[in-house]
Amino acid sequence: MRLEFHQLERRGEHLRSQHPEQQKRLFASLASSGQQTPIVVVPLENEPNRYVVIDGHKRMAALQQLQRDTIEAVVWPMTEAEALVLNRSSHWSKRESALEQGWLLADLQQRFGHNLAQLAHQFDRSVGWISRRLALVEVLPQSVQQQVRSGEISAQVATKYLLPVAHSSLQDCRQMAAAFARGKFTARQAAQLYTAWHQASPQIRQRILQQPQLFLKAQGKTEVQPADHSIQQVRGDLEKIEVLARRANQRLKAATAELERMDQAQTQQMHDQLHRSLQELSRLAMQIPREETSGKESHAHTTTTNGNSGTACPGSQETGDRSGAEHLSPERAQGYSFQLDRSTPVSATGESRTVSPADFRIVGQLQGEFGTGP
Repeated sequence: MRLEFHQLERRGEHLRSQHPEQQKRLFASLASSGQQTPIVVVPLENEPNRYVVIDGHKRMAALQQLQRDTIEAVVWPMTEAEALVLNRSSHWSKRESALEQGWLLADLQQRFGHNLAQLAHQFDRSVGWISRRLALVEVLPQSVQQQVRSGEISAQVATKYLLPVAHSSLQDCRQMAAAFARGKFTARQAAQLYTAWHQASPQIRQRILQQPQLFLKAQGKTEVQPADHSIQQVRGDLEKIEVLARRANQRLKAATAELERMDQAQTQQMHDQLHRSLQELSRLAMQIPREETSGKESHAHTTTTNGNSGTACPGSQETGDRSGAEHLSPERAQGYSFQLDRSTPVSATGESRTVSPADFRIVGQLQGEFGTGP
């Protein structure tokens, strides 16, 4: 039968979360092909010619946007509570989030007085399962649930990441939800942000929630185009090399006594390892394009290591003390060349620059937290 919109009561609309992209596709389909599936309604008690919508709220909203006057509906001859149970139990699937299930169970409990045993029997679930779904609705702040209903945050993200935060801090949960909604993060980005928050100290947690976009950018976790993905990985590898070299310098400087006790074989082994590393860096440097300056020599000046790391950073203009264990030859026309004087003993002299905890990109690996960033 066809019904006019003023005849319909939309009580159960809040029991479903919105999906903007799906709604756009539904709107386009209805605009081109018209309504193909009727909505489900039941008679409104004590009000003739009025009905409660059980299923089809999204279709109804799209048709109203299209300024249609009527909608096709099928009437189920039963009560609203019976229809809600029948409709949802017949479509109970993985497509429904745990939060949406919790909303329905809470609605049946509060409006119709169904107890846990009745709900468990109606949906063929255990009482414990019903209790867990109801707990989701009780723990998650109402403001966050409204963000899920409006489609700002997906129900899956709310259940998987925001709910655990709510157990420890409602304020942090609201702040993280606001960050998710504001940044329109993907599920992958939300997972990365939550993981970092979970592992961080209280102070760092607050910084993560205050500047989530900066955190994701600094960690190299933002979505990148496939064509740029390999370059992004190479840049990340270079950053790790720099950090490891600095750390090796610091440890070597602190191990002066052990260094003096090393025999010739151990010293030679360290020289060999460093030589192989410099060879790999030389090959890598020759593959990276360099900007040529017109009217000047095409080759750059010799670059020195930053912070006495034992490696060279192509293109770097910073100069640091070099360990006596290495020599860097002038750059050749076709690229950089690294040479190691193996006859020179390993030295612990020279200053090394301490890794700044304000560097987002490396502090996660060294300290498990990040600072304010550049």
